[in-house]
Parts: sequence; structure tokens; C-alpha cells
Amino acid sequence: MDELMQEILIPADELQARIKELGKELAIEYKDKNPLLVCILKGGMPFMADLMKNMDILLEIDFMDVSSYGDAFESSGEVKIVKDLSESVKGRHVLFVEDIIDTGRTLSYLYEVLTARKAASIKTVSLLNKPSHRVNNFQANWVGFEIPDKFVVGYGLDFKGQLRNYPQIGVLKPEVYA
Repeated sequence: MDELMQEILIPADELQARIKELGKELAIEYKDKNPLLVCILKGGMPFMADLMKNMDILLEIDFMDVSSYGDAFESSGEVKIVKDLSESVKGRHVLFVEDIIDTGRTLSYLYEVLTARKAASIKTVSLLNKPSHRVNNFQANWVGFEIPDKFVVGYGLDFKGQLRNYPQIGVLKPEVYA
């Protein structure tokens, strides 16, 4: 897969080191709160799997599948819940685990939904933050890496369903997606 990349933005060892730091910070924040980690599928899955291994506390997990991209490079602006939570969030401390915050629309929408469902608290940890595309003032509580305005793949992020298993964050060569 390396041959498809124009550049490696974040190598695997840097990803894992930062995830370990985030896990420790979150374990302190959520000590004795039994948080519900909500993974935003599909991209957030590798991040959540590694993150929760580094959180030495009791916690629970659940999943949401939310669509705002389809097969496009840019968000359509319309957020649709494809798979909803299995558990109630009422009175729970919810931590969204997201792969990347781009426009901010998806998480703004999900905050409204979970606030209406009476979550005790709602916070977000995102592996990547791309503020250049933000259409609102949404900010994650914890961010692994701030990245430039480039289309990135790997470690959960895909191109047409592929490359989620690439162990680092890379930028595709233009000819790959042209």
C-alpha cells in the first residue's frame, strides 16, 4: 500500500504514542464515571480499539454509523444515522470516538441527538482535526493530531472503502483517485 501514497503524514509509531497519551488522559478524566465510548463507524473503529486498551478504567462501548459523505471527497452536508446506539445514554457520560473532524456537522448533529436523549455529559476525542473545512465552531475536547487540508487515508480512514487497514495516516498520490 505504500506505493499508493504521496506522503506519510503520521507514521504508525507516532499514532500509537499519541493514542497511549490520550488513553491516559481520558482514564483520569473518566475515573469512576463508567463512560460510554461511542465509536463513529467505520473510520473510528481502529482508533477506539487502541484507545480503550490504554484506558485503565471501567468503561462500556457502543457504535453509531453515520453518513454524510457517501463516496465523495467532501461532506454532503446532510447527516443520516445509519446505525443507532444499542444502549440508552440517559444519565451516562458519553465520549464520542471519531477518526476525523472535518466540517463539524456530524458531531454537532449527534450532540443535539444525545442531548435530547438526556446524556449526563457528552465529549469528543478525535484522532484527527482538519479545521480548514469547519463550517461551524465545533471543537473536540481531545485531539490526537491537527492536519492540513489534504485527503487522508489509513488507520480507519478510507478511499472508496479501501485502505482502512493501512497502519499510518497517508496522503494518496493524485493519480490513484484521478
